[in-house]
Amino acid sequence: MPTTDKRIQADYRNRINRVFEFIEENLDSDLSLTTLSDIAFFSPFHFHRVFKFVAGETLNEYISRKRIEKSALDLLHKSITATEIAHRYGFSNISSYSRAFKKYFGVSPTGFKKQNPYKHSKIRQLDSKNEQGHPNFEKYICIINNLNNWIQMNAKIEIKEMPMMDVAYVTSIGPQNLESAYKKLIQWATPKGLINEHTKMITIYHDSFKVTQANKVRMSASILLNKKIETAGEVAQNTINGGKFIVGSFEIGLEEFEKSWTGLFLWMNENGYQKANSEPFEIYHNNFNEHPERKAIVDFYIPIQ
Repeated sequence: MPTTDKRIQADYRNRINRVFEFIEENLDSDLSLTTLSDIAFFSPFHFHRVFKFVAGETLNEYISRKRIEKSALDLLHKSITATEIAHRYGFSNISSYSRAFKKYFGVSPTGFKKQNPYKHSKIRQLDSKNEQGHPNFEKYICIINNLNNWIQMNAKIEIKEMPMMDVAYVTSIGPQNLESAYKKLIQWATPKGLINEHTKMITIYHDSFKVTQANKVRMSASILLNKKIETAGEVAQNTINGGKFIVGSFEIGLEEFEKSWTGLFLWMNENGYQKANSEPFEIYHNNFNEHPERKAIVDFYIPIQ
């Protein structure tokens, strides 16, 4: 980063957080360098350098990737046409969208939607890490049935109306940095009296492991706030929109998180629900290190329309 002062670095990350949020909410808009550098209060030149350091890719690479990946999730989870999706994510026409999509995924949007959903899901990792290629249809059905059975045995699933929730958070790019983000958040929150036995830790997922490389998935390591509080440095505030959610309650080992998410999205699709545009998240109810079997007691939330 263009400075070694930790306080300035934290301030820079906070400013880039605002840009992340703006991009997320305006993928259909003209996300120009000038507009985004103004949001971050940087000169365009300085902003380019800082953004690449924080995000790990250039601004144009990040915006293009987000548009394509978000559109792919819409193709998987929503009953809308590729043309509608193209306009939703700022493409001038279906041809330019199709070219960009095929360059990224190696298949057209229509082909992506028609393909066996197994290919674009973490379900394929639940079979065998030594398996080459994708299984046949019968094997796919067997895996789906096994996953459905596992979910029925290990999850309590409800549809809930949730209120708006205010959180303080630290951004993590990639799961490899999530623990560090929580440490920074707790270090900030503890002297303010925000950490106690009732504190709810929340991980918000701004990207999906289905379509985004793991080391580029943006997450917010968060705590639930019961009052407005001033944040600074890398710690920022955000709001989880209220609304209707699928809530899956689990008591699972750390190695079962992926299976749980996959199963919950499968349950969503098979029960006729469509994901809303806001982000899924996890709320933790214990410290898994203190559990006799090192299990996490956790609720998974998928926002639905």
